Amino acid sequence: MPNGSSITEFLLLAFADTQELQLLHFWLFLGIYLAALLGNGLIITTIACDHHLHTPMYFFLRNLSLLDLGSISITLPKTMHNSLWDTREISYPGCAVQQFFFLFFMPAEHFLLTDMSYDCYVVICKPLHYGTLLGSRACVHMAAAAWGTGFLYAVLHTANTFSLPLCQGNAVDQFFCEIPQILKLFCSHSYLREFGLIVASACLLFGCFVFIVVSYVQIFRAVLRIPSEQRRHKAFSTCLPHLAVVSLFISTAMFAYLKPPSISSPSLNLVISFLYSVVPPATNPLIYSMRNQKLKETLKKLIQSAVSQHH
Repeated sequence: MPNGSSITEFLLLAFADTQELQLLHFWLFLGIYLAALLGNGLIITTIACDHHLHTPMYFFLRNLSLLDLGSISITLPKTMHNSLWDTREISYPGCAVQQFFFLFFMPAEHFLLTDMSYDCYVVICKPLHYGTLLGSRACVHMAAAAWGTGFLYAVLHTANTFSLPLCQGNAVDQFFCEIPQILKLFCSHSYLREFGLIVASACLLFGCFVFIVVSYVQIFRAVLRIPSEQRRHKAFSTCLPHLAVVSLFISTAMFAYLKPPSISSPSLNLVISFLYSVVPPATNPLIYSMRNQKLKETLKKLIQSAVSQHH
C-alpha cells in the first residue's frame, strides 16, 4: 500500500457503474443544485430587499441560506464533474479543501439552527422580552459564534486529519471527502488523536441538540396553553418549519456518524450522506417558504415589481 507522502489523489465512490447511469446522475444533481441555488438565493435576496423582514428570525434564516449554499457547493459540483467525465479522482489538496469547507459549513449550520430554536423559544415563551433578549447586537454575536465555531472546528479537524500517515490506500468509500471514510485510510495507531477530537465535537453538538429539544418542549407547552385557535396556528406555523429542518438535518447526520459498523455498506453510506449533505440545503427554502406567509408575499411583490420594470 502506498504511504501518505506518495499519495497525490484520492478515489471517490461513484454513484453508478455505467456511463449512461453516471450521466443520469449528473442531470439529477444539476437539477438539485440549481434548485438549491435558486431557492436559497431567492430567500437571501428577498430578506435583503425588504426592511420589514429585518428581524432576528429572518436574519438567522438568511445566514442559514448562506450556509446551505456553501455546503452544497462544496460537494455537488465535484460529484457532477466526476459523473459527467466518468472519473473518480480528487487531488490530495482538493480533498483537504473539500473536507475543510464541509466541516466549516455543516457544524456552523448546526449551531445556527440552535440559535434559531432559541429565537422560536423567545418569540413564543417570552414575547414581552423579545426586543431585549434578541436585539440586533445579540443576533450578530450569536451568528458570529456559529460561523466562528464552525471555522475553528474545520481548522482543528482538517489540520489534524491531514497530518496523519496513510496506510490503507487512497480509495474513499464516499462521494466526497467525509471524515469517517478518510479515517479508515489511516494507520491504526494514529486514530486516537482524531478520535478524541471527534468525541469532544460530538459532545458539543449533542449539547446543542439537547438545547433544541428542551426549547421545543417549552414551546409546545406554551402553544398548547394559548386559548385562541388562530393564535395557536400562527405560533405553530412560525416554528414548525424550523423543527422540520432540524429533524431532517440532525437525524440523518447523527445516523451517518453514529450507526454501528454491522449495518454499514458503501451504498447505505452513500444514501445517508446524500440525505444529510445534499437534501437539507435543497429543501430548506421550500420548507420555510411554504409555511411563511410574509416571505411568500414579499417574494411575490418582488417578482411582480421585476416583471413590471422589465415591461
